[in-house]
Amino acid sequence: MPSGYPPDDEDAWFDEEAGPVVRLYAVTRGRGRSGRPELDMLTLVVDIGRGTALRRHEPEYVSIVELCHTPQSVAEVAARLGLPLTMTKVLVGDLIDDGRLEYRQPRHEDADDVDVLKALLDGIRGL
Repeated sequence: MPSGYPPDDEDAWFDEEAGPVVRLYAVTRGRGRSGRPELDMLTLVVDIGRGTALRRHEPEYVSIVELCHTPQSVAEVAARLGLPLTMTKVLVGDLIDDGRLEYRQPRHEDADDVDVLKALLDGIRGL
C-alpha cells in the first residue's frame, strides 16, 4: 500500500465506531457524489503531473497519485486503498480538476466483453 495511507499520526480523524468515513467526509467537504458523471468503476486514471508538486496534501490524495503512476481503474484505486467507491470518485475527480490525473473511458466494446469484466472482478477479489 502506498505511503501516506492510513495516516500514522494520532491526531488523524478516525472514529473507532464510525471508521475512516468520517475523515473522508471531511476531506471531501461533505461531497458524497462526484461532480463527474463520466467517472465509473472501469474508468482508467493515470498521474500526468509527475515531478510537479501535489496541490492537495491529505494522505488519500497522495496515495491515489502514487497508485496512479501506472494506469488504474477507479475500482482498483478504491479496492487497493480500502475506500468506498463513491468517495474514491470524488477524490479522483478533484485530482482530475487539478490537472494531476488524466482519465480515459474504457472502449465500449471492452466494457461489454464478459471476459474483461470477469478478469477485473478476479483482480479486485485478489486484492
